[in-house]
Amino acid sequence: MGEDEVVDSAVQALEAYRGELTGYCYRMLGAYAEAEDAVQETLVRAWRNIDGFEGRATLRSWVYRIATHVCLDALAAAKRRALPMDLAGPSEGGTPPGAPSDAALWVQPCPGGDPQARATAGESVRLAFVAADQYLPPRQRATLILRDVLGFSAREVADLHGTSVASANSALQRARATLADRRGNTAQRLSDPSDATRRVLAERYATAFSRYDMEELNMLLHVDATLCLPPYTKWMRGIHDIRAWLTGPAVGCRGSRLIPTVANGSPAFGQYRPHPSGIGFTPWALQVVEFSGDRITGITAFRDTERLFPLFGLPDHVGEDAAVGART
Repeated sequence: MGEDEVVDSAVQALEAYRGELTGYCYRMLGAYAEAEDAVQETLVRAWRNIDGFEGRATLRSWVYRIATHVCLDALAAAKRRALPMDLAGPSEGGTPPGAPSDAALWVQPCPGGDPQARATAGESVRLAFVAADQYLPPRQRATLILRDVLGFSAREVADLHGTSVASANSALQRARATLADRRGNTAQRLSDPSDATRRVLAERYATAFSRYDMEELNMLLHVDATLCLPPYTKWMRGIHDIRAWLTGPAVGCRGSRLIPTVANGSPAFGQYRPHPSGIGFTPWALQVVEFSGDRITGITAFRDTERLFPLFGLPDHVGEDAAVGART
């Protein structure tokens, strides 16, 4: 094998890890754009040091060690990311949200997600779970993700961190305990719907929201459903307050169009409000919708459309013929 072929082989071997590394870095950092930057830095460092790879660990373990150090460096000077319910209690739906919060760095949605992996890795990428992960010290966070999501052994994680197996196991136990407490407050405890049920519910939601059919929305919402609105700390719990919000401060959303996409392994929609001119629709929010059983349990509406819509492949405007639906 010639030198060029060796180079190409090494590049391909490293590049093959880009997708799973992005998922790992997203869970670590809580923001997709930062995760992409971290993965790029990881691959650059790996390529520059490939001659030093001696094969004492697998290439995957070696690359994840680099990625972990990149993420730990990024987290050293970063604030904890959160969702609105992590920062304040629920508020009344009929009140305006106030000013956007500059004090928090929000957990951001990631495009796509593997619907077939919802019971394992897919579950760990849901917004509430990613937010709960942010409460863990960075090394515990890495240990938990590597062990429980990515399937690394205790020995591999110990070697990656340069610690003993006992220390790695202790970190995992502490992380699991902390996360169980957090998820006890944030995770829905109902059954995960089938793909077919999820699709039907998402389509019903998109149609009902576009028609602003409050009765249909009431039927779709779980009694304890939440609606949160980053970058505002405002969030609501329950059908009454969500309806009060939609028919009060958010009444301008009447007549919106919802264009389907997928975020964090869940149905999501680009919401477009009617243009003031009466012609077409303009970007308003990225809605990530979560289901459990046969009801909607959570809606998170991200207002940063200028950054998020291109990331999710959503157009910068839609016309009167825009179709609604679901893509899962």
